[in-house]
Amino acid sequence: MNASVPRLRTSHPSRDDLLARLPQLAADIGQGAAQRELLREPPWAAFDLLRASGLGGLRIGREQGGPGGSVADVVEVVSTLAAADSNVAHALRTHFNTTELLRLDTKPSPLAQRQNAWALQGKLFGGAFTELGTARAGISTSTLLRDGAQHRLNGKKYYATGTAYADYFNVFAVNGEGQGVNAVIPVQREGVRVLDDWDGMGQRLTASGSLELNNVLVYDDEISPGARDNLAGRHASALRQLILVATAAGIVRNILADARHYVLQLGRPAMHSPAERSRDDHFVQAVVGELAAASYAIDALVAANARQLDQGAYAIVHAPQSADDAVLQGALATAQTQLVVSRLALNAGERLFEVGGASATSRQLNLDRHWRNLRTIFSHNPLLHKTRVVGDYVLNGTRTHLEEGRVF
Repeated sequence: MNASVPRLRTSHPSRDDLLARLPQLAADIGQGAAQRELLREPPWAAFDLLRASGLGGLRIGREQGGPGGSVADVVEVVSTLAAADSNVAHALRTHFNTTELLRLDTKPSPLAQRQNAWALQGKLFGGAFTELGTARAGISTSTLLRDGAQHRLNGKKYYATGTAYADYFNVFAVNGEGQGVNAVIPVQREGVRVLDDWDGMGQRLTASGSLELNNVLVYDDEISPGARDNLAGRHASALRQLILVATAAGIVRNILADARHYVLQLGRPAMHSPAERSRDDHFVQAVVGELAAASYAIDALVAANARQLDQGAYAIVHAPQSADDAVLQGALATAQTQLVVSRLALNAGERLFEVGGASATSRQLNLDRHWRNLRTIFSHNPLLHKTRVVGDYVLNGTRTHLEEGRVF
């Protein structure tokens, strides 16, 4: 990645201006991405470019001083960046979750107002919610306890995706009254330690490892209630899932691009092929056509899903009487999209190797990263449970898990 990092702008660009920067940003971030993944070199420079681009503030509303971008805009940003480097796109998941909640907050607290300003200044948000070793996912043993006029935060989180690259992070803990609370803290504060111990086979550079919190000082005005089951929280949960799917959509775009490059630049016909060139082999053409169709279908599904979430976001703010159903429909659409895209995308990751012989498996090409990254993304949540939940809703109208605001 050789692009120079521009300085942050003091004035806030429009939605159209921000989106016009996206192609060049993606091109800059995509330089050397496959090699970085191979060598496990974190994409620090990519996040400097993101800060300078202003795209992190895309979703902040016009009434909040922002560009007023849509969910569909954010999702296209994620897919486009994922086609360049899926680690970078995935690592922004918590950031865009944060800005979505800020967008839907019609009576923002001073803390929310500060976060809005930070996002518009180019600051990035990470998050730390999950812990290992608990009886069930979602249980938090981290504590935020009163210490004189302030508080002290202690615990160890995992899956702190993107936090190493962020400026601030949201953390969930339990206070002295046993209530769940959130705190927004600078990543560089004393006592915060981000560990590079994510050892998944895919998405290796998302900074999804541990976050140690050792007697971290927290001020009163950095704390907010930790409720997750309100309409905005449920809607944001669906968006978090869609960001995973949008990341997969970008990976499939990259699969198609890598297939084309391999055939045109490196491929040669099989010994018994009648074609003079790999690009003229009918079986190679069929595989590339299959990949193109899969990418087209995935992009269409993801875009339709994003429009559904835009309807939910609009209803939360402007039509509360219909918001509950709109948010549920967003969760349902996201679950169904994830189920279909997972099958199309994983198949594309495997079919890519049909465009070449043994040479296509070279570690230097690193084409296997696509399948590994996709398999890791679609292991985040229980797809088998999603199929059951969708079926139960279709057959019996059961809404329980679709209304939890967790993984749907």
